[in-house]
Amino acid sequence: MSAPTSVMSARRTVMGENERVQQQVELLSSVDDLYGGVRVDMKHHPMDSKAFDTLLKASISQWKQQGKRGVWIKLPIEQVNLVEVAVKEGFRYHHAEPDYLMLVYWIPETTDTLPANASRRVGIGAFVMNSQREVLVVMENGGRFKGTGVWKFPTGVVNEGEDISTAAVREVKEETGIDAEFVEVLAFRESHKSFFSKSDLFFVCMLKPRSFVIQKQDQEVEAAQWMPFEEYAAQPFIREHEQFNYVAKICLAKSDKSYAGFSPVSAATSSGKTGCLYCNNPDIHLLTSDHQQ
Repeated sequence: MSAPTSVMSARRTVMGENERVQQQVELLSSVDDLYGGVRVDMKHHPMDSKAFDTLLKASISQWKQQGKRGVWIKLPIEQVNLVEVAVKEGFRYHHAEPDYLMLVYWIPETTDTLPANASRRVGIGAFVMNSQREVLVVMENGGRFKGTGVWKFPTGVVNEGEDISTAAVREVKEETGIDAEFVEVLAFRESHKSFFSKSDLFFVCMLKPRSFVIQKQDQEVEAAQWMPFEEYAAQPFIREHEQFNYVAKICLAKSDKSYAGFSPVSAATSSGKTGCLYCNNPDIHLLTSDHQQ
């Protein structure tokens, strides 16, 4: 059998009536992961369900003999017909993206220790104040604030692979046309069961404006303006909702220079990749070096 997907050949020993027989069988092509399991990346080609069923059964048998633990199968959207076959063999959904579905299977008769899907969404709110102590605010034409008349900070969701600081600058530009420079994370809020049962992390970020002429985005924003901070904080919605009121007070304290936020510092992670570490003393590494000398 020749199937247009990742297939490998292996020799499997089967018992005949009077002798051991070496049988050539085809298996799904896989690579070992870091946790004693395997990962299968299916190619983007149509595949017959019966052919996949044969390959999958033979592969599971082989993985069991090898003592493998978890099995990950990444199915492209073109192979949606194979989902039922995998589920019948014991696979379950792990997560889905626009172009694929990830299925997982735990082989040992022990507690399943496969990591769960990402459990949190990350959002940002942008506090942008000019030299006249006016804050950049928008009135949304969609979502929970539609039709409420509430002026709020520009907000948005951090994209996959995007730093919080980058997301804050992007969202301000997209919603208002204002160019801004990221300064600090002032605070963050955690909530649960807020987005398709996922938890939510929301970072309040301070940015410094680099331009001042507003060009609002018509699709999401009904209006945008520079508003005196006191006027923003005096809105009934801001005063009556505890978290919004608390954030307003934090931003006011920062503008009065009586509050220290968290600035990004570029630092390498244990995997060798460079990421942002947020701290309220970005020069601490210099202080440590001086002390050691």
